[in-house]
Amino acid sequence: MSRSGASTRFWIDRWLAPERRRVEVTSSSSQRVLITGGAGLIGSHIAEGIAQGWAESKVSEIVVLDNFVRGRRENLRSAVENARVTIVEGDIRDRSLLGELVDGIDIIFHQAAIRITQCAEEPRLATEVMIDGTYNVLEAAVEKKVGKIVAASSASVYGMAEIFPTTESHHPYDNRTLYGAAKCFNEGLLRSFNEMFGLDHVALRYFNVYGPRMDIYGAYTEVLIRWMERIENGQAPLIFGDGEQTMDFVYVEDIARANLLAAWADVSDRVYNVGYGQEVSLNELATALTRVMGSDLRPEYRDERKVNPVPRRLADTAAAERDLGFRAAVGLDEGLTRLVDWWRSEREVERDGGAE
Repeated sequence: MSRSGASTRFWIDRWLAPERRRVEVTSSSSQRVLITGGAGLIGSHIAEGIAQGWAESKVSEIVVLDNFVRGRRENLRSAVENARVTIVEGDIRDRSLLGELVDGIDIIFHQAAIRITQCAEEPRLATEVMIDGTYNVLEAAVEKKVGKIVAASSASVYGMAEIFPTTESHHPYDNRTLYGAAKCFNEGLLRSFNEMFGLDHVALRYFNVYGPRMDIYGAYTEVLIRWMERIENGQAPLIFGDGEQTMDFVYVEDIARANLLAAWADVSDRVYNVGYGQEVSLNELATALTRVMGSDLRPEYRDERKVNPVPRRLADTAAAERDLGFRAAVGLDEGLTRLVDWWRSEREVERDGGAE
């Protein structure tokens, strides 16, 4: 039978026998986890956290799936040194590969995606990866009886929120990006798979994630990379507009910890904001960054190049604290210091490599 035929039969069988299944995720036995997008910023920190014993259960194997468009093998060095890690180069659009990898997996951390700016540049690719790819992951999870999925969502689902701090019950109708639309759709897929098949899941709406291994092309956090380069060269950070636009910056290790708490928490079919819960303006960010870099440069201002559709972000994180026991621990100065240290070490490696 063709692949499409097999898939059709699978769905018919499920609909004819729609008994809800529940696979308990317990801490009593060793488990295997799959991280899609596992070599990227967040995925690699989840792997590292598991390898360092952050998880509530013993994990016997970490399987990382990544196409290495954005992810780097180097990001997994610490995890590989401290745990059994299987790295697979592949794509969540490959249904056959997913079926093989998901077999025997207890928990999936679904982090694979493409960045916001690329979604705007290549909308068809964005749909194929973020919507079809997520469908493939969920389909494989049901077929192979995965215990739980922890999926990356985003504050982008809110668009420009009407209420601050913004709670999870806020409507998604002000989102105007394909990235945010895909994340909304993915949350709907998770709910429908829970209703139809009892697939346990938690979705985490990340706010403005930053830290070592970050994507230099991120729509919101790339400003940090640009500023570090300027400050290191003795140039003032540039701010377009008045600098009063705000973000809710959350350090990547806190994001990884939230994923692990969600994986083993006794909750399902829920979505949570994951942020620090503090508004930081671009003016405040520039001041903090110059301070941790040992500079007294002041920002230079330019006319705003375009209207920022989301000039304000602030997460209400009470639900994550109540249900998951999560509260962000790394403050802005500490997080920026770690980011700068990593960035400088990366520059040093690049210089040494170029000198060979």
